[in-house]
Amino acid sequence: CSPSSCLLKDEDTFKILIATDIHLGYLEKDAIRGQDTYNTLNEILDCAKKNKVDFILLGGDLFHENKPSRRCLHSSISMLRKYCMGDSPVTFNILSDQTVNFNTTQFPWVNYQDENLNISIPVFSIHGNHDDPTGAEGLCALDLLSASGLVNHFGHSHSVERIEISPVLMQKGSTKLALYGLGSIPDERLYRMFVNKQVTMLRPKEDQDGWFNLFAIHQNRSKHGPTNYIPEQFLDDFLDLVVWGHEHECLITPARNEQQLFYVTQPGSSVATSLSPGEATKKHIGLLKVKGRKMNMQKIPLKTVRQFFIQDVVLADYEDLFTPETPQVTKKMEDLCYAKVIEMLEEAEKERIGCPLTPEKPLVRLRVDYSGGFETFNTSRFSQKFVDRVANPKDIIHFLRKHEVTIDYGKLIKPTAVGGLRVEDMVKQYFEAAEQKVQLSLLTEQGMGKAIQEYVDKDEKDAIEELITCQLEKTQRHLQARGVTTEQDIDAEARRCHRPSGANLHDCVSFLTVPALSSSSFSKNSSQSQTSRGVEFDDSDDEVREEMISCYKIPLLPVAFII
Repeated sequence: CSPSSCLLKDEDTFKILIATDIHLGYLEKDAIRGQDTYNTLNEILDCAKKNKVDFILLGGDLFHENKPSRRCLHSSISMLRKYCMGDSPVTFNILSDQTVNFNTTQFPWVNYQDENLNISIPVFSIHGNHDDPTGAEGLCALDLLSASGLVNHFGHSHSVERIEISPVLMQKGSTKLALYGLGSIPDERLYRMFVNKQVTMLRPKEDQDGWFNLFAIHQNRSKHGPTNYIPEQFLDDFLDLVVWGHEHECLITPARNEQQLFYVTQPGSSVATSLSPGEATKKHIGLLKVKGRKMNMQKIPLKTVRQFFIQDVVLADYEDLFTPETPQVTKKMEDLCYAKVIEMLEEAEKERIGCPLTPEKPLVRLRVDYSGGFETFNTSRFSQKFVDRVANPKDIIHFLRKHEVTIDYGKLIKPTAVGGLRVEDMVKQYFEAAEQKVQLSLLTEQGMGKAIQEYVDKDEKDAIEELITCQLEKTQRHLQARGVTTEQDIDAEARRCHRPSGANLHDCVSFLTVPALSSSSFSKNSSQSQTSRGVEFDDSDDEVREEMISCYKIPLLPVAFII
């Protein structure tokens, strides 16, 4: 990366390096690809330093694993210390109440203002779905970096019932920037909260048109089901630019949403974590320049990213070469696939000329459609031909076959829920079908489902124990408050406590992922008001518990999201 001469010395221009989905530690034990994510993070940080950016904005999934390895944490800390600490002055100020912006740490202020640290490039990051907070304390790997003073973790929502997004208000010269962030939340839950108007954004009450509003989000952008994504029209129209994490395809050039009139940039992942077409797009990071309400995004190609090439082959399209009845058809199929792989390798060699930082062995995927009566061949034997030339010799070939499907148009008129069995669904189904003597008495199916999901997906070994302890203490408090003493009354009250109504239903479920908030965490500002705008949706849900609105040094006005 070479520094841009344009606006380099402009005291009113923010220079922000934007990246997302670095997935540090992905395949770190792989002999060939184990160093890829570390090399790319090193390049990103080096690029930020050479371009003398004001700060780095990460859109989630800095880490691939929820509990990164010791090597992964050591490498990330070492690189952040190498590139982000130094004597270069930080030339912008924070105007908002930092105890609200960074309320998940014991050090609720931006790291470069800490008198014990010497930060030259602040890093602001939301969490993604891979490195999201878990456990009773609601901590994640980013919180370790935050406590170390290397990263400013923001956008962490405490409540499972209402989300208030408080911006980090910055000023450089005459340019004022409002940085909003929302860490990853299960898409279906967040979708429902948007529909029920349980998501609000706080805005500066004065001079609202004088701020450039930047929003970082980490959710599904493409539609994976009726509610398993977040439509862009859910986001408020006062935003200027949305940095969309989680989606791995690089679409970094800002695209205008004609309905909401803001721009969306999708940086994509910095490393390929799957052999899918979206990952084959060339990887970039962005250098965003903001002056007043105007912006410019410069695409910066990543040079350390391993090349990835993918092609589709439909065997039925090669009738002039072979058919399923052709003698030695398997060998001819292999010869065709061999030629296609060689073609991709030759293309990789041409692109790699003059790029010494690019890894030598590319990723190659050939998707073979063998519909029409063809048989598969031995992929292991085929892969041996390329073991020294590709980074993924075991999964070069991917066979697929199109099945003829009879469409029932009557079912299309009334779409059903998205398919796919989840852990919590399995737990619920088990207890629904179980005999009465093995039904849960103190615990709930919802709580058990969530605890098992945390145990399986996030490796939270204490999740079930924490749930049991929480529910037991809750039941004991309930019985003591009722003054129950007899065994018969205890059983009746325990069953009543087992099936609470309203918001209390989620007490021990939220205990697994959301830390408790003290009453002093928020202060109410009578000058603030909440507006609700948008279309009404018919959707049943638990009643929302009203929470106190955060108080800023600069007065903020809550604004409901547009639907």
